[in-house]
Amino acid sequence: MEALSFFVGIIGNIISILMFLSPAKTFWRIVKDRSTQEFESLPYICTLLGSSLWTYYGIIKPDSYLVATVNGFGVVVETVYVFLFLVFAPPKNRAKTAILAAILDVGFLAAAIAGIHFLLQGDIRIDVTGIICSGLNVIMYGSPLAAMKNVVTMKSVEYMPFLLSFFLFLNGGIWTLYACLVNDWFLGVPNAIGFVLGTSQLVLYAIYRNPKASKKIAADLEDGRQRKPLLSNPEEK
Repeated sequence: MEALSFFVGIIGNIISILMFLSPAKTFWRIVKDRSTQEFESLPYICTLLGSSLWTYYGIIKPDSYLVATVNGFGVVVETVYVFLFLVFAPPKNRAKTAILAAILDVGFLAAAIAGIHFLLQGDIRIDVTGIICSGLNVIMYGSPLAAMKNVVTMKSVEYMPFLLSFFLFLNGGIWTLYACLVNDWFLGVPNAIGFVLGTSQLVLYAIYRNPKASKKIAADLEDGRQRKPLLSNPEEK
């Protein structure tokens, strides 16, 4: 079982690294156009905060170095992403990004780690860190909901990067499996939620990746609702 959990953890690390790197194409576009356009900074701010605390969790919990190393990598990558938002976002979005990053990635992070480190000890320290990390992981996985709303409103997936959604789906699934193998529910519950949300994003891609097709589907559904009788005859098959 230990060998299997280590193997699954390695796969999880690889998928997590690909997840962290998946927005690289989006940020290359941002740098090239010198504008963040309609992209949201919140997912990257939340991911930076979550990765930072998971790194701390992996350091203080015995035999959790796989969690610490991959999230340490995530801290570096997400810091670059947030920095690019601060450089290329329009003034209003730049100010919003700076405020959120200062509150969450500096203020909250420093207060949380300082409080946990100096006020708690032993298993209580690990459990409290795990609870906070689980909550932040749910926020991280849920942060693309704003982008999902834009997809439905605009009937376009232009501003919801496919690779990020795909690797959120894979990442949630593999880390849920790893958590089950090592009995770490702080890791398992939020990643199970992430797996469901990642699946939802992929479903949106299937519906809205072709604007013309999505409009036809919506029209067909509406037409079907209009044609369907309010009460069906039980004798009809």
